[in-house]
Amino acid sequence: MIPVSDAVRSRTFPFVNIALIVANFAVFIYELTLSQGDINRFFFDHGVVPYDLSHWVNHPAGLHEPGTIITSAFIHGGWLHILGNMLFLWVFGDNVEDALGHLKYLAFYLVSAVGAVALQVAIDTNGTLPMIGASGAIAGVLGGYIVLYPTARVSVLFFIVLLPVPAFLLIGFWFFLQFFAGLASIGKATGVNQGIAVWAHVGGFITGLALVLLARPFIRRRPQLSGPRGRSMW
Repeated sequence: MIPVSDAVRSRTFPFVNIALIVANFAVFIYELTLSQGDINRFFFDHGVVPYDLSHWVNHPAGLHEPGTIITSAFIHGGWLHILGNMLFLWVFGDNVEDALGHLKYLAFYLVSAVGAVALQVAIDTNGTLPMIGASGAIAGVLGGYIVLYPTARVSVLFFIVLLPVPAFLLIGFWFFLQFFAGLASIGKATGVNQGIAVWAHVGGFITGLALVLLARPFIRRRPQLSGPRGRSMW
């Protein structure tokens, strides 16, 4: 099921969310200009390598390794990777930004990325493959959204049919898929499931959920439309 729109009315223009999407595409376009050897080096230089980051935690030296926590969240491995991530960010991010405010949303997004990396590295301490992608931070956005708008209707593409699905059902189903995939990955040499750092998804989701739960008493509830908005990624 692919989300294409939601029924929550935003009161402010999502400057930060759009800037994040543009930044991700800008980095990806740069990646397309690199040779295969250069792109591999780019992934290792700016992605999170769990072994290197856990070694840095024990023996801090310089800022490059912790910096990869942020840079990795703007790197993607292919068209399906970036289009899937940016679609989720487009559908859900604007409403979370609207609720939190622009600067708080940016901080929330980056802290969610940190939480995502923290859990993945804690479980996959000796991993030597670079972690890349915005999905951990976006998982935090989903965690925040399910707190703010649990009953909002999300229009999802199921085969060729658009179906309205409550946000708590769609996002909850997604989370449990990630969690059980993470359980299945424990003990594997790479610590990932089919090349996907699923524990980063779990970590980002829990981080975003916790942050918005803490902030929820100070956030004004936004109105919802009676049905999904006619909005797509483009």
